[in-house]
Amino acid sequence: MPVRTGAVYLVGAGPGDPGLLTVRGRALLASCDAIVYDALVNPMLIEDEWLGRTTESEKIFVGKRGGTPSMTQDAINALLLRLAREGKSVVRLKGGDPMVFGRGGEEAIALSAAGLNFEVVPGVTVGVAAPAYAGIPVTHRGVATSVTFITGHEDPGKEKSQTDWAALARAGGTLVLYMGVSRLANIAEALIAGGREASTPVALIEWGTYPHQRTVLATLSTIAEVAARERVIAPSIAVVGDVVKLREQMSWFDQRPLFGRTIVVTRAREQLSQLRTLLEAAGATVIEAPAIRIQSLDQEPLRRALANIASYGWLIVTSRNAVELLWTALRDAGLDARALAATKLCAVGPATADALLAHGLAVDLIPDRYVAEGVIEKLRERSDVSGARVLFPRASGARELLPAALREMGATVDEVEIYRAVPDLSGLGALSEAVDAGKVDLVTFTSASTVRHFVDALGPERATKVAGASIGPITSDMARSLGVLVDVEAAESTIASLVQAIIERLAR
Repeated sequence: MPVRTGAVYLVGAGPGDPGLLTVRGRALLASCDAIVYDALVNPMLIEDEWLGRTTESEKIFVGKRGGTPSMTQDAINALLLRLAREGKSVVRLKGGDPMVFGRGGEEAIALSAAGLNFEVVPGVTVGVAAPAYAGIPVTHRGVATSVTFITGHEDPGKEKSQTDWAALARAGGTLVLYMGVSRLANIAEALIAGGREASTPVALIEWGTYPHQRTVLATLSTIAEVAARERVIAPSIAVVGDVVKLREQMSWFDQRPLFGRTIVVTRAREQLSQLRTLLEAAGATVIEAPAIRIQSLDQEPLRRALANIASYGWLIVTSRNAVELLWTALRDAGLDARALAATKLCAVGPATADALLAHGLAVDLIPDRYVAEGVIEKLRERSDVSGARVLFPRASGARELLPAALREMGATVDEVEIYRAVPDLSGLGALSEAVDAGKVDLVTFTSASTVRHFVDALGPERATKVAGASIGPITSDMARSLGVLVDVEAAESTIASLVQAIIERLAR
């Protein structure tokens, strides 16, 4: 559904895990003119690339963090009014749910009073999500039949309080305290004074639903001391009640094989999604530091070749990047999949084959080994290569092994360079800090070029401090030649196989 202009959408971003953003929220983010976002919003949620946007949105940070200067609520309200009056569709993106301690109500009232269109898109609140990720249900039959959400910002020791701590202590059930780390001692004291047992279990959950989520257990009488000793920081919530005991049986998030591990992904930004998704599903904290980006070259030579595609016996494709550029050139030439009906297709591996199939192009040959050597082995077994004309759209600077072998077999090879990998230094600062702090467990390499650019970007001294996880032998050889330790190598040259090898090496 297209976004209306001149409207503000109060959207809950969820607690941190991007997968918990609602479908409605993502659709609005993908089509709005401006995003006004808070400090606790996962940065991924405002990335145009992640949202699938073809145009950039205006992004305005208005986050509040304790102890630092920040925009006042009145100023935020005024900003929303101005943007809406300019006819823009605005997503006001708030961590968790905008109406649960998010001041969304104040913004809605301001918009309503100004006669401006607005819509509320609820989000998953951290008070439910973080305990669930920690293996703690906020209600459970026979344990707790009620749950109360409380802001911990209010000082329980002040003379007049909106929160009746004694009543909460007597009421029983589960208490979930938002933003109360700095006042834990006073809150625990007030609850005990009101009648809660000092031995009541408490869980402190830091950075809920993020890969680096941490859960600290204590009791009401010890929670302040334990939190100080464990250096628990915001954002954190506290769960008070017997449901905390169920964590022992229901813990799942921090039991995943790569939980607590930090892995750097150096794949080209255009190809990050699958690798990051699989690693995070296994529990890893992923640092995106693309070593390369894909730069398209002049496509006219490819279009000319495709205009005469019927003369080619074989078309060899060795990457998903080549697939997308090939398909675009085919469409630019006014052709579609039918133009390749008489041409045999060879893909270097299943990922490339799947990318071709997505465009209606089924391959005739996939090697057993997903490298150029594997392609050569398979083609040598065939009788329809000698004398054939072969179209080979390729990356600039790629190895000459495959075209040379094809010519040796008697084929005529038309090589067309359609893209090249160029350095991408985005994320270099965060990566350097993580490496220097010794926080990186592995760095993934999915091609020889990613290794080269990684070493060039970080410098040999820093780059050789970390172990590598390689997608295959060619990449491993390049890493070793540059002094990078290869600690993991995929059994097959696929992303899935690389992730499986990492799990087998690092599983907790």
